[in-house]
Amino acid sequence: MVEIICGQKGKGKTKEMLNLVNNSLNGLAGNVVYIDKSHQHMLELNKKIRLINVTDYPVTNGDQFLGFVCGIVSQDNDLEEVYLDSFLQIACIKDDSDYLKAIEKLNIISKKYDTKFILSVSCDESELPHTDAAKIAVAL
Repeated sequence: MVEIICGQKGKGKTKEMLNLVNNSLNGLAGNVVYIDKSHQHMLELNKKIRLINVTDYPVTNGDQFLGFVCGIVSQDNDLEEVYLDSFLQIACIKDDSDYLKAIEKLNIISKKYDTKFILSVSCDESELPHTDAAKIAVAL
C-alpha cells in the first residue's frame, strides 16, 4: 500500500510524518525506515526507527532511487513501513510521467513484499493524478 501526505511547502507535512512514524511503532511488530534528504530530523525520530539520508548515496535519477528502495526492502524481511519524506526530491521526480512510474513501482514492491510506503509530496491534493485520490491519507 502507498499512502500520500500532500500539501504545499511549509504546510507541515514533515511534522505530520514524524508524528505518524513515531506513533506507528505502537502497532507494528516489524521494522520501520525513514528516508530523508538530510539528518536534520534524527533526534525527532524514535531510536527504533532507521533514518537513511539518501544524499549519502549516489542516487541521481528515479530508476536509481527505486533500485535503492529495493535494496532496503531486500535486506530486511521484517520491514513493515517505509516513510519517504520530500518524495519528489529524494526520488528525483522531474515530471508527471516520472511520478506515475515511481508510484506504480512502489505499489508493486509494496504488494510483493508486504511493505507499506508513506510519502510526503509537496503539492496540493488537486495537483495529484485523479488515480491517487484513494492514496491520500492527509491533505494539508
